[in-house]
This record gives sequence, C-alpha cells and structure tokens, in this order.
Amino acid sequence: MAEPFQVLVLNNVSAKGLARLPAERFVAGKDIARPDAVLVRSADMHGMDIPKSVLAIGRAGSGTNNIPVNAMSARGVPVFNAPGANANAVKELVLAGMLMAARNIGGAMCFVVGLDPADPEMEKKVEDGKKTYAGYELAGHTLGVIGLGMIGRLVADMALKMGMNVLGYDPEITVEAAWSLSSKVKKANFVTEVLKHSHFVSLHVPLVEATRHMINAESLTHMKHGAVLLNFSREGVVDEAAVLAALEARKLGSYVCDFPSPKVNGNPHVVALPHLGASTREAEENCATMVADQLRDYLLDGNVVNAVNFPNVAMPRESKFRIAVANANVPNMLGQISTAMAGAKLNIHNMMNKSKGDIAYTLVDVDSKVPKKVIEAIAKIEGVLAVRYLPVEG
Repeated sequence: MAEPFQVLVLNNVSAKGLARLPAERFVAGKDIARPDAVLVRSADMHGMDIPKSVLAIGRAGSGTNNIPVNAMSARGVPVFNAPGANANAVKELVLAGMLMAARNIGGAMCFVVGLDPADPEMEKKVEDGKKTYAGYELAGHTLGVIGLGMIGRLVADMALKMGMNVLGYDPEITVEAAWSLSSKVKKANFVTEVLKHSHFVSLHVPLVEATRHMINAESLTHMKHGAVLLNFSREGVVDEAAVLAALEARKLGSYVCDFPSPKVNGNPHVVALPHLGASTREAEENCATMVADQLRDYLLDGNVVNAVNFPNVAMPRESKFRIAVANANVPNMLGQISTAMAGAKLNIHNMMNKSKGDIAYTLVDVDSKVPKKVIEAIAKIEGVLAVRYLPVEG
C-alpha cells in the first residue's frame, strides 16, 4: 500500500470537502511538514516558502490572486480553483446590494438605530423621517452585467425575473456560456455601451492586467447620472479614487462593493460589505467539495479539471500504468516523450495531450509496468517541468 498523500490545509475548510479525501489515501491537516498538496481559501501564499514536495494547490474559491500561480507553473504545479461553486451566494448578495441602494436601506437602518426608544415623539419622528429614505423599485430599470461567467449569468437571469432589462458584455464568453444565457439579455459590444444605458452596473470579471481599473475616471463619465455601481468581483477592477470623485459630483448615485478600505469606509454613498460574497455555508461546502475532488483526481490519476494554469486533461483509466507529464509548450515534446517510452519497449495504450498558454500536459496509459529509468529519462528532457508515474496497486 502506497504512503497516503499529505495535504496541508491553510484555512478552515468545510468538513464536507475534506471528507472527499478518503482517509486510507490522504492525510489532511494544518501541521504537515512535507505536503504533496496545499488546500487554501484566503491565506496569502506569496510570501510562503512552498515546499518542493508540493504537486498541486487547490483554492476553495474562484480567485487565485493569493497564490503565486506563475511560480507554480514554472514548477509544473497545477493550481485548481472552484469556478461557479459560490455563484448562487454572490448572485443573492448582488440582489441585496441593488435593493440596499435602490431603497436606501443602509441609511434608513442607521436612522432608526439613532432614535431614542424612550422618546415619546419616536413614532412621529419615524413618520417625519421616512420620506428622506424613499427609493425606487428595480422592475423596469436596466442592469448592465460586465462579465458573463457563471455568476454574471445567474445575476442576469435573476434580474430578468425581477422585471428588469439586462444588457450584457463579455468579449471572451464561451460557447457553453452563450448557450446558457437567456435570449432576453441584450448584447453590448463595448463596456461604454453598458455604462451609458444602465441604471445599475454589476462587475463580474477576474482581476487581470486588462481589467485592472476597468472602471476609472474616463469610463465613469459614460454612466447615467445617479447610477449604481456594484463590485462583487475584485477590488482592483475599480479605481476607488475615481469612484469617490464621481460620488462627490453626484454623477454616481451609489457604490456597493464587497471590499472595505480606508478610502471608501464612512462615505454615505458607499455600501461596503466585509467580503461576504462566498460567505454562506452552502458556498463554502460547494467550493471545498469541488476543489477536494479535483485534488484527489489529480493526485491519484493525474486528471486536470479547473486548473487556472493547466489545460483540462481528463482521461478514463484504460491501464494500471499511467504517466503524467507537464512541460513547456514547445515543439517535439511528444516525440521525445514517446521515444523515451519506445526505447524501453513500452506500448502506449492511450494518450491525451493538450496545451494552455505556455504549459502543455500529457497523460499516457501504457500496457506494462514502467521502469524507473524511463521516468528519469523523461524528467531529463529539456522543457519537462514535472513527470509523475501513477500505477494502480493490486
């Protein structure tokens, strides 16, 4: 029986997720000296000395900004995430954010809290004060959704059911996502088109160089007067200074976000929540379960699903003897790997190879036991980042 895989858990992770790692094959805990894998939620790994023993990292959530993905790619280590697992939780929070802005709920609650319950005039003050917090209904207004991944699509569908008009923008929408998007969502060709025609704008894009400060001083000039901006995406997608200036000028009516900061806190036109997007029991369980399944499948069988830095490569077992190779995406790698196997008279039963950016990944099932010297020979090929031999025991 092979030694169990050691999984370092950096945050409190749902017990339902950890239960997906069978005890006979995995040991998971916070005090693992030489981990084979790391399971993380919000812990910042950029300053961490990640052991050379680590074969994979799983993020129980969608964003991977807290993980040094490029450094892991250079080592041939896939970084898994759980896209869509927290989508419903975020969708519901977006709805709450729109209602808070449209109905002035935050200000109204503060007004009521400030009333003296012993004041005999309290009831009169409630009646006199409530007119200050009169709002408007969502139905009939237009929601612009920027980013139509799982969360964006759910938000769009929710808004349609609320009687809103929806305008969507996503230049990189997948075919699968496009098929699942309601035909009632009108397509926008540019971000500015969404900003010009929307009463509410909800951001659902990853934070990459192209989206950093997507909402800035220039783009805000295109928004409708008094519009509401919702950011449950990433803090850096919005230029906070520009948003505050737009709020001061009343160009922007409200800013609702999941990212408190010294700049926005205390502004009466900002609703800032403490990173509640995925903070539901269901979302935490879904994220942990999804990423634990992916780690298990990778460590046991080499399959890759939902890695941000690797292509999806999942191949059913057709042999007890499997080799997994991660390499730089350069010419003639498959030829060299196949030659190393042929030299040992190994017959390839099945093979799958895909690439993503600078990384290529190959699974090979062979018909007989693989000698150690073959694995060593493949590891020495220039451009090979990592190679693993994954035999099934028994």
